[in-house]
Amino acid sequence: MDFSISCIGTGAMGGAIMRAVCKKYDVKKIKVTDKNAAMGKKFAKENGCAFAATNAEAVKNSKYIFLAVKPQFLGEVFEEIADLISPDSVVISMAAGVKLEKLEAWAPKARFVRMMPNVCAQIGEAMTAVTYKSNITDEEAGAVKEILGSAGKVEQVPEKLMDCVTAVSGSGPAFVFMFIEALADAAVRCGMPRAQAYTYAAQTVYGSAGMVMETGSHPAVLKDMVCSPAGTTIEGVAALEKQGFRNAVIDAVTAACQKSIELGK
Repeated sequence: MDFSISCIGTGAMGGAIMRAVCKKYDVKKIKVTDKNAAMGKKFAKENGCAFAATNAEAVKNSKYIFLAVKPQFLGEVFEEIADLISPDSVVISMAAGVKLEKLEAWAPKARFVRMMPNVCAQIGEAMTAVTYKSNITDEEAGAVKEILGSAGKVEQVPEKLMDCVTAVSGSGPAFVFMFIEALADAAVRCGMPRAQAYTYAAQTVYGSAGMVMETGSHPAVLKDMVCSPAGTTIEGVAALEKQGFRNAVIDAVTAACQKSIELGK
């Protein structure tokens, strides 16, 4: 590792990404900072990296600078660091909805990568999208993907898809958690103890997702494999369709995508 990494913000998302990064890279070259100094210091101590007292100190001598702050606080952060970012540095923003053009307006001398991870980074199973312009070299883009690969799967997408990514993989875990909770509630209703119900529901979702990823089969094909004629599963599928299950999911993702668009304005 011949470069340094810093991160402004150690909350849920920034913390999850940097926790994974600290496990893979030399912690002596990683520093973090947070508006909540106590939380930032605690994170640094737990993960062995350095704590920077200010945002200005965090960006100093850093090749890859992660911005893990909410969109509404970006302007305030850039007031502190815009003139301090080295032209050789790459700034990676996690702010939902905030386009590269707007980031460049805040810090004209900086070069940016937009990313959208998800909370599954906490267990090394994130789905992260990145997008950037031609001023990011192939070597730098590869390094960013490698760094983010510490926390899961990484893919490059055109910027026009970032709001969709935010809605599907960024917000998606919350929808999946709701489904797991509902599946467990149903199990309890049918007589299963609560703790066991969560295990069965969560492992079922985990295994089902694994089948989609590993087999490469269309989800409909896998669903049909489980649906025996006049069996229990097709009866449940019919009940879900009657309640508008698919349409509810589509509406949820569409609403999240629209919110992402609004945040970027």
